[in-house]
Amino acid sequence: MKILIKNAKIVNENQIFESDLLIENDIFSKIEKNISDEGVEKIIDASGKYILPGIIDDQVHFREPGLTHKGDIESESRAAVAGGVTSFIEQPNTVPNAVTQELLEDKYKIASEKSFANYSFMMGGTNDNLEEVLKTNPRNVAGIKLFLGSSTGNMLVDNPETLENIFSKTKMLIAVHCEDEATIKANTEKYKAEFGDDIPMKFHHLIRSEEACYISSSKAVELAEKTGARLHVFHLSTAKETSLFRNDIPLKDKKITAEVCVHHLTFTDSDYETKGTLIKWNPAVKTQKDKDGLWEALLDDRIDVIATDHAPHTLEEKQNVYTKAPSGGPLVQHSLQVMLENFKNNRISLEKIVEKMCHNPAILFQIEKRGFIKEGFKADLVLVDLNETYTVSKENLLYKCGWSPLEGTTFHSKITHTFVNGNLAFENGKVVEKKHGERLLFDRK
Repeated sequence: MKILIKNAKIVNENQIFESDLLIENDIFSKIEKNISDEGVEKIIDASGKYILPGIIDDQVHFREPGLTHKGDIESESRAAVAGGVTSFIEQPNTVPNAVTQELLEDKYKIASEKSFANYSFMMGGTNDNLEEVLKTNPRNVAGIKLFLGSSTGNMLVDNPETLENIFSKTKMLIAVHCEDEATIKANTEKYKAEFGDDIPMKFHHLIRSEEACYISSSKAVELAEKTGARLHVFHLSTAKETSLFRNDIPLKDKKITAEVCVHHLTFTDSDYETKGTLIKWNPAVKTQKDKDGLWEALLDDRIDVIATDHAPHTLEEKQNVYTKAPSGGPLVQHSLQVMLENFKNNRISLEKIVEKMCHNPAILFQIEKRGFIKEGFKADLVLVDLNETYTVSKENLLYKCGWSPLEGTTFHSKITHTFVNGNLAFENGKVVEKKHGERLLFDRK
């Protein structure tokens, strides 16, 4: 299959340039002006539009197996490709938790049959599965995930000896959720004593506080420095935590890296009044000062990656009182548009968006031949029109849970096409109902 995209503005490796792009089978075969259309089966005129590498979301929760009333690999990967996300890395707190090699491979089997996007799954660490963790294949598994604070799925790892063993003995990337459990418990009890279970949402960021985040993330960084582990800290939510990370060396040489999620770049505690539990996440959305600090660290390269932590729950579940409403929300369909809106508002460049959402996840996880528009690389891409508008509504949501914290938002950009492995996966508002997702591979020994 040969597909020719003509007259696009390509955003890649800190450049924007106009070019044609030839896709042959599953790779980019030629990137230059005035490519011949001889033997080409499909031509797309992309005049006035921009081509970006496919988005790589390094942290999602697609809820399969065991929690498929909220979402599943088929439904959420469909939403992903509609949002320009061509590859995802999914987390182990499904039911059962992916904490043995057999359970981990079960998820890969499901995805091989159901995923519209490329996929990898994290191996979950617990207080007592070190032997299983050490069996993980670095060639075809993204990394090891540790919850250093309890969250959905309750996979808390809090044994210091276990943590040091995992950090010392695994050569794979270790990704961590950092919140200090003792601090959160004490804060929760304080507010429950005053309000019972119906704690006002405005206190969420004081319960899952700056202190809780910093205590945990600073300990994780200290342990990584002590052991030489390859550490990646998920979803930073505070300005204070950004001081733990470096921007004076190239990403490929960093042993300790960090991610920020679109909701922490978008909302603040002032939004709890109108959004309520719809923006209840762990770690919590915090203050304007924290949001500003996260943006500063993102732009000066202390933070390396933008992701979603996409984590759907049903609306019924989210409408429970504070202590019973689960944390998490669906975002994978709109993360790129959120960032393009920030480009429109002069907060970030297109080149920097591509760096943080495409190039850097590929570099950081050592993903083989993805994340860049280069000849010989897998043809994952997204075509965007920066002159169109798109309003989020229940009618155009593809999440199984059927809601979004962004409903009613009008974006001043539109995703028109998504390609996965050289195949058209999304075109002009419709997902192509054929699945082309592949298991991600990693350039590691």
